[in-house]
Amino acid sequence: MPLANLLNDLLGDLRDPSLMWQAGAIVLSVLLGWTLSRFLWRGVKARTASTDVARFGVESFGRVVGPLAVVVLLWASQKLLGRFHLHTNLFNLALPIFSSLAVIRFGFYLLRRVFARGGVVGEGMQNFEKAFQLLVWLAFVLYITGFYQEIFDFLDDTLIPLGKHKVSIATVLQAAVSVVVLLLLAMWAGAALEERLMNLHTMHSNLRVVIARMGRAVLILVAVLVSLSLVGIDLTVLSVFGGALGVGLGLGLQKIASNYVSGFIILLDRSLTIGNVITVDKYSGQVTQINTRYTVLQGTDGVESIVPNEMLVSGAVQNSSLTNPAVVIVTRVTVGYESDVDFVLKLMEDAALTVPRVLRDKGPSGMLQAFGADGLELALAFWIQDPENGRGGVTSDVNRAIWKSLKEHGISVPFPQREIRLLGPLPEQSA
Repeated sequence: MPLANLLNDLLGDLRDPSLMWQAGAIVLSVLLGWTLSRFLWRGVKARTASTDVARFGVESFGRVVGPLAVVVLLWASQKLLGRFHLHTNLFNLALPIFSSLAVIRFGFYLLRRVFARGGVVGEGMQNFEKAFQLLVWLAFVLYITGFYQEIFDFLDDTLIPLGKHKVSIATVLQAAVSVVVLLLLAMWAGAALEERLMNLHTMHSNLRVVIARMGRAVLILVAVLVSLSLVGIDLTVLSVFGGALGVGLGLGLQKIASNYVSGFIILLDRSLTIGNVITVDKYSGQVTQINTRYTVLQGTDGVESIVPNEMLVSGAVQNSSLTNPAVVIVTRVTVGYESDVDFVLKLMEDAALTVPRVLRDKGPSGMLQAFGADGLELALAFWIQDPENGRGGVTSDVNRAIWKSLKEHGISVPFPQREIRLLGPLPEQSA
């Protein structure tokens, strides 16, 4: 509705008692909508985990529910007043305002749910949100002032050549908007599906990842096909595009395709799962992510390595926790020849059992390995259940416990000693 007509209608309503009914209904709808959204937000927050990502999603959801609830209540109030033959011109101003706010908040929610990682909004995302917000408010201004229809007619009459046909700018813009909206909805649905599957602990982790990846791919494919149909593109032309894509994959994208297929092979045959501690080539660490193209390993020093999936399929991989996460660690110590070997080995085994991470059911085992030049070379093998937490820390704890026990019992730990002999008389020092 043009702004001039809307203002005239509002000025005419100043003398009408229905204006008070309209204002009261709008205020009541706003208060009731925000109160309802507050209760819903608290209910969702109470059922959500206290992680950064979960809090980020709940806050975004809470910002969306408020304007949507207000819009629904305003629409219902307008219909209710209309049934009593009361004027609703004030609603014609309130509804576009809150609808624009709802569109902005919902757009922010979709964008952050799809693109924000770890609950962190980057600078690029913030700039895009500002541009999106500006476009929505610009559309509201054009609608409320009545210029929207004139601009749309101008864009619809402006044609651009596209091969043998001519397409209006309005059609191109509508097609672009429909494609973007459908893709965002598909990606949002895929993210929601993945989040729900990741919380389904009754299913194997690899199977959850496979279903989530395939579900997201199917949703995006359906969104692309539907958006192309809405634009008016004949889907039979995709057969030609598919052939060209196949040739491209065969010639220049072999590695990418191989890594993509290898990722699904890893997930389906369950040779690797998230949390496994593996070693491949010169890379070692815990598997934290299995993506379609690569797998992320996090070492005990915190450094993350990105390993192509093809490397994990075609090469040898040492998995420390494939069927049994328990691993053995060996530490060595040398004692003097005068020491009682059996007594020292018993001290070492008892000392290792004082460390919490050392397994009791697979008790430590001491061994006499060799008769060294400096003393008896002893070794202690012990098992741990959590190699993903590193081996250096538990080895240090065991060594410290052994050293403390040896000192308490007077066991000497020999070390190489060197004697320096001077042959011949010392040179005289000059006065």
